Amino acid sequence: ELQDLPREVFAVDPTSLCQTPITEVLYRCRKCRRALFRGSSILSHTEGSGPTAFARKRITDSAQLYGDGREKCTSYFTEPVQWMEPALLGVLEGQLLCPKCTSKLGSFSWRGEQCSCGRWVTPAFQIHKSRVDEVRTLPAGNFQAAKT
Repeated sequence: ELQDLPREVFAVDPTSLCQTPITEVLYRCRKCRRALFRGSSILSHTEGSGPTAFARKRITDSAQLYGDGREKCTSYFTEPVQWMEPALLGVLEGQLLCPKCTSKLGSFSWRGEQCSCGRWVTPAFQIHKSRVDEVRTLPAGNFQAAKT
C-alpha cells in the first residue's frame, strides 16, 4: 500500500514561494485559474498507433478522427505534483480534482492508462487539455507604454 511517498517523487507546486522561470509555461485550472503544474512537469511519450491500438474496444468509422488534422493526444501526462499527494496516498487509481475549486481535471493510475493516441503510459497522472489553460509569460521588454 502507498501510505507514504518520499518528497522527491513530487514536483514543486507552482503556487509555492519558489519563482517560476520567466520562459516556463504554466498550466492553470480553466475554472478557477489556480496554477496546477509547469511545462517542465509534462512527461513526453511517443505517439501510439491511434485507433488501431484500441482494437479491443468497438471503434466506429466516425470515431477514427485522426485523419482530419486534430491533435491525437487530448491529455497531458505529468509527474505527480505536491497538490496531488492527498489523492494519491493509499489508492491505486482515482480522479484528480482541482485543489481550489474541486472541478475534475483528469485521473491517475499507478498501473497506467492509455492515451488518446494509443500509447500506454505508466504510471499515469493524466490531466485533460480541455480542463486547463496554458499561460505563457511575456518578457517585460515586450510591453510598450501607452501614450495618453
